[in-house]
Amino acid sequence: MTKTELILSIDVGTQSVRAVIIDLKGNITDIEKTVIEAYYSNQPGWAEQYPDYFWKNLSETCRKLFSRTAIPKNSIKAVTLTTQRGTVVNSDKNGKPLRPAISWLDQRQAKVHKYPKGLARTSLRMINMKEAVTHAVKNAECNWIIQNQPEIWKKTEKFIYLSGWLTYKLTGNFTDSVGNMVGYMPFDYKKQRWSSANHRNTKMFPVSADKLCSLVKPGEILGYITKETEKLTGIPEGLPLFAAASDKASEVLGSGVYTPEVACLSYGTTATVQTTHKNYYEVIPFFPAYPGAIQDYFNTEIMIFRGFWMINWFKEEFGYKEIEIAEQKGLEAEQIFDEMIKDIPPGSMGLTLQPYWSPGVKVPGTEAKGAIIGFGDVHTRAHIYRAILEGLAYALKEGLQRTEKRTKIKIKKIIVSGGGSQSEQAMQMTADIFNLPVERPHTYETSALGAAINAAVGMKYFNSYEEAVKNMCRTGSRYTPNEKNRIIYEKLYTKVYYKMYGRLKGLYHVIRDITGYPEKI
Repeated sequence: MTKTELILSIDVGTQSVRAVIIDLKGNITDIEKTVIEAYYSNQPGWAEQYPDYFWKNLSETCRKLFSRTAIPKNSIKAVTLTTQRGTVVNSDKNGKPLRPAISWLDQRQAKVHKYPKGLARTSLRMINMKEAVTHAVKNAECNWIIQNQPEIWKKTEKFIYLSGWLTYKLTGNFTDSVGNMVGYMPFDYKKQRWSSANHRNTKMFPVSADKLCSLVKPGEILGYITKETEKLTGIPEGLPLFAAASDKASEVLGSGVYTPEVACLSYGTTATVQTTHKNYYEVIPFFPAYPGAIQDYFNTEIMIFRGFWMINWFKEEFGYKEIEIAEQKGLEAEQIFDEMIKDIPPGSMGLTLQPYWSPGVKVPGTEAKGAIIGFGDVHTRAHIYRAILEGLAYALKEGLQRTEKRTKIKIKKIIVSGGGSQSEQAMQMTADIFNLPVERPHTYETSALGAAINAAVGMKYFNSYEEAVKNMCRTGSRYTPNEKNRIIYEKLYTKVYYKMYGRLKGLYHVIRDITGYPEKI
């Protein structure tokens, strides 16, 4: 091992494409970022993007990086790839897309025809899971395409995630990482392989085996960069492409979370709380633990679907003034909002927010809506902004408590990543609400770093993931609970927030019955 051994980590997210060169100390030695359009929409609720759009931006981002970096190409020894989860591509045998990719943000729904039926339907109803299974069947992209575009489905040679399609473009192989298997596919999460013909997931998501790609484990080789790829991207031909995991799983590993007593909070477009385990746990019954970025490990996950999207919602609806000030000062709007709420006391003077702007299936139920209670004439936009941050932290704390109860492992520390981790107020608030020490990683590029750790272990630069994490991850900032604030938050969480959903659930059902929203399943 020498100081010149570097890894190129490609991160294709929802809002940007990043090409990141990372050394074996976890330092970002160079980076190129391209902002992309997350999707376009031809009909309400649809979210699609052309696969070639992702490939074009990946290629251009890498070319820009290599055209200006002072880093010698021959010092890059491996390539790795992490992408957004759940975006699917219909491809012919030559990798040509047959339709736009359906994004993970898409809300179209298929009709429920054959599954579940008969005894299966009765059994699912008895264990209160019929609605969850029906939700999955309706939201599965494969079911919608089969029903509405049968000619496309007939021509489809491979139905794969964006990660698998980009792997084909880079290497010529229809191969993907087990760590990317998150979504509506016939995948057996417990065994971390494609599900058998009789498995429930195969019945819900009827994608035949010949349409699926081959799978390798994180840290194994997906293939090698082709000559054509070098022409388009500048990445040297012959370099190995190592399997990583989805952006969320890579974020967990890149944050240094590899043992079960440490939790990773992601304050991103989707807010999540995740833990890493060698054993398989379903924190919510019948909702799987996803494959982790470490080979044969699992990540438990509780998700707030709209998460820090709510910050963008607030900016667009109420934050014009702060956005204008930020532009004038050359700052991010969040910096102005952070300054705006620094004098707002913990608890936002009684304003409490339930962040169910996009309802769940089981926790919360499909009837759920967002709520803000406790308004008075003293409250301003600043109080609402702080209440959003507090509400998200409350919801994630509830998820973490569910995780601790199911796994019987007490969390001792939290590491926070994602865009929201850049907020000093949000970080301190998290420490106060969770009553735990909270850390921010040394780099914002945790997804890219996690993928690079997979490559570093795959290249045998380190003997284990533990050794790799200790060398490539470290703490950037640390926050400890403020005792005065902790007491206030504990009372508000247990006596107000924790009881809100139960008290409001009946009203949510009535609202749904009257208005038809959210739609009943």
